Amino acid sequence: MKPTPENIEGTKRPDQSNGLMNQENEPEKEETQEAWGQQVRRLSKPLMRLTAIIAVLFSVYQLYSAGVASLPAMQHRAIHLSFALVLVFLLYPTTKKDRKKIPWWDWLCVAGSIAIGAYIVVNYMELVYRQGNPNTWDLIMSALAIFLCLEASRRTMGWTLTLVAGAFLLYALFGQYIPGTFGHNGYSIKRILEQMYFTSEGIYGVAIYTTASFVFTFIVFGAMLEASGGGKAFIDLAFALTGRFRGGPAKAAVVGSGLMGTISGSSFANVASTGVFTIPLMKSVGYRPAFAGGVEAAASSGGQIMPPVMGAAAFIMAEMTGIPYNQIVIHALLPAILYYFSIFLMVDYQAAKSGLKGLTKEQLPDLKETLKKSIFLLAGPVGILAMLLLGYTPIKAAFYGVIIVFVASLFRKDTRLTLPKLLQALESGAKGAVGLIAASAVAGIIVGVVTLTGVGLKFSDFVLQFANNQLYLALFLTMVASIILGMGLPTAALYIILGTLAAPVLVKMGVPVAAAHLFIFYFGCMAAVTPPVALSSYLAATIAKAKPMQTALHGFKLSLAAFLLPFIFAVNPALLFIDTTAGEFIWITITAIIGVFALASSLEGYMFRRIGRIHQVLLFICALLMLDPGMTTDFIGVIGIVLLAAYHYWNKRQEDIRTTAA
Repeated sequence: MKPTPENIEGTKRPDQSNGLMNQENEPEKEETQEAWGQQVRRLSKPLMRLTAIIAVLFSVYQLYSAGVASLPAMQHRAIHLSFALVLVFLLYPTTKKDRKKIPWWDWLCVAGSIAIGAYIVVNYMELVYRQGNPNTWDLIMSALAIFLCLEASRRTMGWTLTLVAGAFLLYALFGQYIPGTFGHNGYSIKRILEQMYFTSEGIYGVAIYTTASFVFTFIVFGAMLEASGGGKAFIDLAFALTGRFRGGPAKAAVVGSGLMGTISGSSFANVASTGVFTIPLMKSVGYRPAFAGGVEAAASSGGQIMPPVMGAAAFIMAEMTGIPYNQIVIHALLPAILYYFSIFLMVDYQAAKSGLKGLTKEQLPDLKETLKKSIFLLAGPVGILAMLLLGYTPIKAAFYGVIIVFVASLFRKDTRLTLPKLLQALESGAKGAVGLIAASAVAGIIVGVVTLTGVGLKFSDFVLQFANNQLYLALFLTMVASIILGMGLPTAALYIILGTLAAPVLVKMGVPVAAAHLFIFYFGCMAAVTPPVALSSYLAATIAKAKPMQTALHGFKLSLAAFLLPFIFAVNPALLFIDTTAGEFIWITITAIIGVFALASSLEGYMFRRIGRIHQVLLFICALLMLDPGMTTDFIGVIGIVLLAAYHYWNKRQEDIRTTAA
């Protein structure tokens, strides 16, 4: 049997199952979780089985709601959140000291999590009738829900989001003491509690709506695809297609991590799952450790901007903007392709500069065998994309995607989702979603305060005045805010906050709605590779055994296209296929690809051969001209790129002739 990317250079793919039903692998999983920064309890077998049963029931309930029938919106969201909170308090300890037991206060939190959901389900009609006049028990349940959501977010995501939400709650309560633009009359505790728990603009707002309706189903879809071997098949396919070319492992990492990122929706999880074997492979053919880590971090971070899934934030975007999700996919497609194309070119140029070769045929997976394994599993992602483009709702597309994956897995014995594998996938999907659900509930608290106090409009007016109606300055301020918040918040939570606060500013300044929201989305995703707090790069550095800051700088350079493209499509939305014809879009695509060639050559200092600093600067300017759609800029950019390419091609030929003659 031929070696695969799993066993070259002694690398080993980690167990992708988070399922607690697989008892014998638990010690190994705990070490992996600690290495990846997840503080998950190591429970006794009875408690492990309890959490597994709850997680499977959670997934079954969600799939039934997505594909068969669902309760009224508020009841469904309440059950959804209660399931997630119960799992959080069973799986995530208060402190490290509680990692091997569940103390009594966590059992109280579990009971409270059940109570806040059951209260809405049982008293639903009464709550509707007395809306605006809550009684004492209503207020107690609201306060309990706020506390549980904040604590669940702290345990799963850290302190950042919890502290931000706490600051917003204090702002709502004590706004009368804040002077100037952002002051307000203040709101009573009763009014704040009612806003957070009993309206669709608080905890059970748009964020929980998206996780409860279709994001959870997409997460289960990813878990089932992984359990059937889809993740491994995609990586093997990437290696089989690109591994024999120069720098092949790096190109395979770009393709494979991009495919995996569209499923996982998390750059950090993507680095952790694929980096443990792509990074050693890159090092084995000669890439420097820091560069190898940077490639993995950049490729993994781009998974969230690549259609069709694009993580949870894109679904929230569809709800917040009113733009159909299939239309958002169309808008986002070209910039995402250009991003990955730029990384692909840069790893190729780096390999050319370093004289690196690809892997041998014996080291690579057999292409025919890999296609046999992956062709059926590709039906799920392709089917979802087709359904979204045909106008299916994300809820139905995700549900049918799950069915497609299950049916496709049955065609081969090694991919078949047997009952144990299916249960494991349902369990893994539910447990993988709880952190996002907790963060979404807390983000709903922030949005509830914004809606209650009107601070969103005040923030918009402030930025407009500060920027003095200068669009580029407003875009720069929004970028800085996105990156800073993105360093401590998950992408979905960040997008909800800035989509509420900052996007209206850009829209007021003439940026189309889709372009404004995608601008925020891009920089929220790229915070993971932005120094000094580049978490994905630091994880990749740990795997690569490289210096963290060097890895972060390489990841930032490789991701630079994602920092330029949002400014370009915000100013000229033709890049998003907005207000343009099919012919114009084809022309824009061609010129943008040429611009990416120039950008990659500029950043890596290579065009047929190594090039000097002056030519790198000239190529960078030409790249910007080409990426900005417009006949004048395209003409100047093409002339500059052609002249530089001809010059270096001619000189490369002369160097080869002299080398041959010698």
